[in-house]
Amino acid sequence: MTILSDDAVREQLEAAAFRRLVQHLRQRTDVQNIDLMGWSGFCRNCLGDWLHEEAEKLGLALSKDEGRSHVYGMGQAEWKQQHQQPASQEQLDRMAESLARNEAVR
Repeated sequence: MTILSDDAVREQLEAAAFRRLVQHLRQRTDVQNIDLMGWSGFCRNCLGDWLHEEAEKLGLALSKDEGRSHVYGMGQAEWKQQHQQPASQEQLDRMAESLARNEAVR
């Protein structure tokens, strides 16, 4: 039995790890969303959308924009203006392949 067997402790650790991931992504603005999508099948937008979906399950009001702003640390449009680079065809192709693989995850 590990400490992860305790639901309350596991939730605290998972929440802390999520906060650390969000902070990491806020600091690593050089990492583009299209690259995250292409290699891992999720990006900053996904994390914000997942926050929205989980809030919705609990009957809480959190829009997708609010979820995404939380992850970005600013509005998505502002982040795009400051940090997003044009995507190459290779990045677009890799993302399309990755999105197709996501269908097996759902």
